Amino acid sequence: MVNYTHTTTSQKMAKLHTALIFAYFFSLYSFISACARDVPTNSYTTLGHGDATPSGSNFTFVCDPRRYSSLGLDMTKFPFCDKSLPYDVRASDLVKQMTLSEKVLQLGNTNRGVPRLGLPKYEWWSEALHGVSNVGPGTFFDDLVPSSTSFPTVITSAASFNESLWKTIGQAVSTEARAMYNLGRAGLTYWSPNINVVRDPRWGRAIETPGEDPFVVGKYAANYVRGLQDVEGTENFKDLNSRPLKVSSCCKHYAAYDVDNWKGIVRESYDARVAEQDMVETFLRPFEMCIKEGDVSSIMCSYNRVNGIPTCADPKLLNQTIRRDWDLHGYVEGSVQQGKVREAEIDKSLKNLYIVLLRLGFFDGIPQYTSLGKKDICSDEHVELAREAAREGTVLLKNVDQTLPLDANKIKTLAVIGPHANATAAMIGNYAGVPCKIVTPLDALSAYGEVDYQVGCAEMRCRSDSLIFPAMQAAEKADATIIVAGIDLSIEAESRDREDLLLPGFQTQLIKQVADAAKGPVILVLFSAGGLDIGFAKNNKKIGGILWVGYPGEKGGLAIADVIFGKYNPGGRLPLTWHEASYADMLPMTSMPLRPVDSLGYPGRTYKFFNGSTVYPFAYGLSYTQFNYTLKSAVRSTHIKLNKFQHCYGIKYRAESVLRVVDYNAYSVLPSGGHTIVIGDDIISFPVHVNFS
Repeated sequence: MVNYTHTTTSQKMAKLHTALIFAYFFSLYSFISACARDVPTNSYTTLGHGDATPSGSNFTFVCDPRRYSSLGLDMTKFPFCDKSLPYDVRASDLVKQMTLSEKVLQLGNTNRGVPRLGLPKYEWWSEALHGVSNVGPGTFFDDLVPSSTSFPTVITSAASFNESLWKTIGQAVSTEARAMYNLGRAGLTYWSPNINVVRDPRWGRAIETPGEDPFVVGKYAANYVRGLQDVEGTENFKDLNSRPLKVSSCCKHYAAYDVDNWKGIVRESYDARVAEQDMVETFLRPFEMCIKEGDVSSIMCSYNRVNGIPTCADPKLLNQTIRRDWDLHGYVEGSVQQGKVREAEIDKSLKNLYIVLLRLGFFDGIPQYTSLGKKDICSDEHVELAREAAREGTVLLKNVDQTLPLDANKIKTLAVIGPHANATAAMIGNYAGVPCKIVTPLDALSAYGEVDYQVGCAEMRCRSDSLIFPAMQAAEKADATIIVAGIDLSIEAESRDREDLLLPGFQTQLIKQVADAAKGPVILVLFSAGGLDIGFAKNNKKIGGILWVGYPGEKGGLAIADVIFGKYNPGGRLPLTWHEASYADMLPMTSMPLRPVDSLGYPGRTYKFFNGSTVYPFAYGLSYTQFNYTLKSAVRSTHIKLNKFQHCYGIKYRAESVLRVVDYNAYSVLPSGGHTIVIGDDIISFPVHVNFS
C-alpha cells in the first residue's frame, strides 16, 4: 500500500519522485488541483505556446518546420512530427527519445520541455468552470486580454435543466480559451467541470456542481464536456484516441468527495465510508456518464479516501472502472510522493499525455481555430449568452396573487435593499476569471425608476442591526421594495463548509422588518448555492415574491431585473433540496449513507431518500404562466357487426391518460345505445355510442 500525501506544486517540482500524470495503468500521478495555491498565475514562460508574439500573429506549433530553423533544428526529421503516423506511434516515439531525467521533468503540472527535441514547456493546469479562469498558472489576464465572459456558476446554470444551454456555454468558453491560447495567455487543458453530487447541503463547493441528482449531474457533465471538447465535423471519428479536441476537459473529483472542512474534519484526511450500491448508483454515475457520453479526455482523482483507500491509489477505481469498464481516452490527475514508479509506467503515462496534446493540435495545429483572437473574447454573443443563462437559472419560489412581474408603468420609486443589492465579486462566484463587465442588481433596477439604495448590513455576515432602520424608512416610501440577500464565498466555498442552513446574522431580522414596513409589494432575491431555511419568508404574507438566483454571473443584475419586470418568464427549478434548519441537527456532514434508518432517527439524504418535510423540494420552481388542465373529447361511435347466433359479452377499451395507459372491460355498455366510459378513479372519461347489427 502506498502512503498518500498531498503536496504543493513547489514541493513536487523540487523532488525527483514528483507527481506523475498517468493514463493507461495504475500509475501514481500528479494532482494539480486547487491544492497548489502557491504557483504564480502570470508566468508566461511556463505556458509552452510556441513562438507566439503578443499579438499572436506569428503563432506556431511544435512541429512547424519554421519553428527552430534559425537554430538549425529540423523538426521534420522527428517521427513524432510525421503527420502520416497514428498519434499513439508519434507519442511513443517522442517518449522513447527522452532520457529518464527528461521524462521526470515532464511529470508535474508544469512540463519543463526538452529543448534538444524542440519540445517547449507546457502548463497543464487551467480552469474553466464557468468561463476561462485565472485560477491556475496556465492562464492570465493583462492589457492584451483583460477579461473573459463570466457565466453563471454551475449550480445556477444547472437550475435551467437545459442540456443545450450547458453545451452552448461550453462551446463559448472553449472558443474564448482557444482565442486566449492563440494570444499566448492560456493553455489548452482545463480541469473542469466539478461533477461531485451534493450529498449534504452544507458542502461549501455546492456552488461548483450541478446539484444532488446523479443523472442530472451526469447530463450536465456530458453536455458541458462536449461543448468544451468537440471539434465540428469530428463527432463520428471511429478512433477516439485520434479525435481532435478543441480544448481538453477534466471531470473531477473522482470519487465520493463532498467534505472540505467541517468542524475540523478536512478533505485530505477524510475517509468516506460508502456502501457499494450508493457508490455505483450515486457517486460514480456522473463520472461514468462523463466518460461514456461526454468522452472526456481527463479525470481527476479526489483528495479523500474511500473505505480506507486513497482514491488516487485505488487500482479498482483507476484501472478497472475508468479504464477497463468505461474506456477512458485520456489521462488522470492526482498526487503522491513515494517514488514507487517504474520507468515503464512513466512511459505509458507520458504517452497518454502527448496523445492528448496531439489531439489538441499542440504539435500540428487545428486550422479552423488559428484565426480566433481578441474579437472572440467577451463578444456580444457570449455576453448575451451569459445573461440568458442567468435568466434560465432563476427560480421563482413564491408568487402570491401574481405579485410578479411588477408593472414598470406603475412603479416610480424602488427601495433596493440588502447586502447583495450592489453585488460585484459575489455575482461571479469562485474559479472565475476577470469578467467583461459586471452589471449589479442595483445597476439594472435603476433603469426602472428612482431608487433608494440601502445596504441593510455592513457585511455579508450581518453582525449588526444598525443599518436596518434606514432600510425600513426606504421601504416605507417606495412603490416596491426589492431585498437582495443571501450568502457568499465568505460563508460557503472550497475549504469552507457550512454548519447550519440559516441566513447569517441579522439578515432574517432585516428581511422581516423591511417587509413589515414596506408600503408596496416586497420581492426577496436570494444568492446562495446550498439551500437556505427561509420558511419565515415563505410564510410571510407581506413578501409577495421570492427568487433564487444562485450566483448569476456578470450579467446577473440584468437577468434579475428582466424577471422582476416581466421581460422574462422564469422557468428554473431547484437542483437541490432546500431543507429545514433542523435537518443539519439530524446527522453529521460526514455520514455517508444515503438511505434513511428509521430506528436510528437517520433521515436519509437527497430527494431520492429523504421523505421528511422541506422548505422547498428538489426541482421546485414556479412560472408566471397559469396552467389549467381540461379533457376535451367527442362522442365516439363504435359499430360492431354480429354474425348469426353471435352475441356480445363485453367491449374492451384502451385509453391513454396523462399518467399511464389503462384498459377497461366495458361490460356495462350493453345493450346498444349511448354510454359514458370512466376509467380508473375519474382519471379519464369519454362518451361512447355503441351499435350492434
